[in-house]
Amino acid sequence: MAEQEVLMTIEGLKQMEQDLDNLKTVRRKEVALRIKQAIEFGDISENSEYEDAKNEQAFIEGQILNLEKQLKNARIVDSSNVDIDVVSEYSTVKVQNTATKETLEFQIVGSVEAKPFENKISNESPVGKAILGHAIGETVEVYAPSGVIKFKIKDIKK
Repeated sequence: MAEQEVLMTIEGLKQMEQDLDNLKTVRRKEVALRIKQAIEFGDISENSEYEDAKNEQAFIEGQILNLEKQLKNARIVDSSNVDIDVVSEYSTVKVQNTATKETLEFQIVGSVEAKPFENKISNESPVGKAILGHAIGETVEVYAPSGVIKFKIKDIKK
């Protein structure tokens, strides 16, 4: 089975590389030191500090593997080349909820760069999936856990 490509900007790629480097060079050493200190306390069979450190080590190694996989499958999107004829990844979109008349504006990003509280939503989210490929003036239906929500696309920009 082919790996799923991971969309990101060059900024997102650099951040991910920094995070990976920090995990490998700083966090690995910190947790190794914690394990060494815990072993020095004696009997590791009943040593909660040792167990905690080993769990943290496993978590860090999992994060490293995950980041390495994402970097291997990264596809860099140049946000300055974003098509604004239709909603696409890394375009900024203004939509209006047809029922409440509430207007929302957000950027469609790859899942690794999604930050909903910063108005960056994933291209894999229900809203992201629903509006991709649609143009200004179109109304789309979003199938959300709360039911169907209709959004009218008001504006698309880079």
